[in-house]
Amino acid sequence: MKKLTLCAVLLGACMGAQAQTQQLFDNGWHFSHDGKTISVNLPHDWDISYASNPETGATGTDGGWFPAGKGEYRKAFATPKGELVKLHFEGVYQRAEVFVNGQKAGQHAYGYTPFTVDVTPYLYKDKRLNEVVVKVDNSQQVNCRWYSGSGIYRHVWLQTMPLLHIAENGVFVTTSNISTKEATVNVEVTVQNEAANAGQAIVEVEGKQQQVELQAGESKSVCFSYTIQNPHLWSPQDPYLYTVNTKLSTQNSPCSTKFGVRSFSYDTEKGFVLNGKPMLLNGACVHHDDGVIGAMAFDDAEIRKVRLMKAAGFNLIRTSHNPTTRAFLDACDSLGMLVIGEAFDGWRTAKKPYDYSTLIDSCYREDIHAMVMRDRNHPSIISWSIGNEVIERKEIAVVTTARKLKAAVLECDKTRPVTEALCAWDRDWEIYDPHFEVLDIAGYNYMIFKHATDHKRDPKRVMWQTESYPRGAFRNWATVHDYPYVIGDMVWTGLDYLGESGIGRYYYEGERPGESYAEGGQPDWHGACCGDVDMTGWRRPISHYRSMLWNDNEPLYMAVKEPNGYHGKIYETSWSVWPTWESWNWAGWEGKPIDVEVYTKAPEVKLYLNDQLVGTKKVSRDTEFKAVFTLPYEAGTLRAEAGDETVTLATAGEPARLRLKADRTKLTADGQSLAYITVEVVDKEGRVCPDAAIPCEAIVKGQATLMAFASADLKDREIKTSPRATTFKGRAIIVVRSTHKKGKVQVSVKSSLPVATTSIN
Repeated sequence: MKKLTLCAVLLGACMGAQAQTQQLFDNGWHFSHDGKTISVNLPHDWDISYASNPETGATGTDGGWFPAGKGEYRKAFATPKGELVKLHFEGVYQRAEVFVNGQKAGQHAYGYTPFTVDVTPYLYKDKRLNEVVVKVDNSQQVNCRWYSGSGIYRHVWLQTMPLLHIAENGVFVTTSNISTKEATVNVEVTVQNEAANAGQAIVEVEGKQQQVELQAGESKSVCFSYTIQNPHLWSPQDPYLYTVNTKLSTQNSPCSTKFGVRSFSYDTEKGFVLNGKPMLLNGACVHHDDGVIGAMAFDDAEIRKVRLMKAAGFNLIRTSHNPTTRAFLDACDSLGMLVIGEAFDGWRTAKKPYDYSTLIDSCYREDIHAMVMRDRNHPSIISWSIGNEVIERKEIAVVTTARKLKAAVLECDKTRPVTEALCAWDRDWEIYDPHFEVLDIAGYNYMIFKHATDHKRDPKRVMWQTESYPRGAFRNWATVHDYPYVIGDMVWTGLDYLGESGIGRYYYEGERPGESYAEGGQPDWHGACCGDVDMTGWRRPISHYRSMLWNDNEPLYMAVKEPNGYHGKIYETSWSVWPTWESWNWAGWEGKPIDVEVYTKAPEVKLYLNDQLVGTKKVSRDTEFKAVFTLPYEAGTLRAEAGDETVTLATAGEPARLRLKADRTKLTADGQSLAYITVEVVDKEGRVCPDAAIPCEAIVKGQATLMAFASADLKDREIKTSPRATTFKGRAIIVVRSTHKKGKVQVSVKSSLPVATTSIN
């Protein structure tokens, strides 16, 4: 059995007069693109402010038909106090060059990893304002298989520090000897001397001290350990975090590092075990974009993504197919979500003309280190992934590449397993055994049906399905449930996302046929609708079904399958599910057969229509925990009963008004706080009108600005930052962003219905 323990999370700045400090550097930029210059506050993604356009969108069907191109950001700032001054970029897409006062200070190619630029030599020593210019080149298209966005789409930080300081990502906390009685906390602190002379400092951790002497330009690590009695263990159910304080003698106040105490193991006999308890991994693949606001990585948007996945019943997220943000992992730590941190989509053989294959030989070690060093302290992360469906998988040299990438991970972190997602597009599979031998856990994309023969051939191989089709929910749950050597499943995907246009679609006769990857793509689409959760945060019926299989907190759910022929003959694609809705509105179908699906683990379900018993059905694993009732459609109220549980679906009347529901009542006046406001079309009884398509206009007054207004309709070409949107299936979503002033925010929506208004402080 392989047993691993880990936990820490470095959060926030270390403050003090002689300390290492960092402050947010997001405000007051001037952005130039397409001959226009505007004022912007970061995070910023220029693509999302354009309409998706198949005729002009350089990113193509992969990127959702957005323009990309080149952009330039400028900002003036005073020289701060500090022996060293650095700019830390959490993410720029892509090929960034940084200039300070006309001189090139640094560059970074990969759009998904953070980087830091030392700007000290280029700063004015007098009272003149400095100018930083960031040139962003996303013009080489196509370079990604999904929506990347364009620009400085993640945070920027201004850092100051003495010449002798704690190195970037220089606090690494692990835990060992974990029991219910005690746990050992191990703290490794790396000190860096960027002075021209030798120096020394005293490193202090939780009252213990060590002196370290460094030559000019040298870095050294010192290690501490201490014991926690009766540790409070971190888990998805109880994500408890501790804090450790680290300080140099030159600092007036310590750096605070949050960490969790937890252990896990995995093998072919007991499966995945967290803190001594077996655990089935119900995972979702999640892309980096934040839906209707594009790639802009606001902390509140990242937290919301994790909350949506947690509410949908998942306990694991795979960051497909690139490093995620600090805020996303902070949310996973604090909310309780396991993570596989993934580095790359492909390797040396291109999937797209300008993808990572153009960078891998020169950048892979730097980019893997950037991901692992930043993220290795998060208790949520249980594995690193080095790749996904690499094209050159049949070449023997691919094994060498995998070994090199794994070695780069292990240079920074030996506490977690390394995985990779492999697949097959033909009958060849067993030839990948030497590749699988490199990995600690074998990742299977859509190939877990091979588990039995693979286990017989290699009985020590631990597997998880790193991608699966949404409609395979029951089969994949059953495989993980029944075979301990298959420790989890990750559906493609947890959330709808931009780009990979049309994947997950079903279509009607007469529409453009085929998969999303058909020649020419699917120009009618600009996003992927294969998510368990759509762009507005609404959970599709497949989400409730999946959660019911894996969890005990969703005892009964009911939805209705769209009749084949109601809107036309239905065709499915590989990542689709049959169109199924929380709707009992099927006007014109009266008297014709319609299927009602009820999901439950209760042994028996009764279905009533207008208080008349339709039928009783037994439910078990043999029925895949579904009861399907076929009955002639009649408007009214459906009611399903299973034991003490009851759910209903009622026919909605004509649209009467709009209902606005904000996810919070207060925003922080920091220019970074977001509120998500759901817009619902309801009848006079307050029931959502499931087919309502109402054109609307959003008006935001007071101390907030409109970020986006859109529906889940991934065929709608309206610009997402526009104040106009048309509801889809009776819903839409508004996103507003706080200003830096305190006060009230009023959000109103105009339409053919009465004006709807809500307020936020």
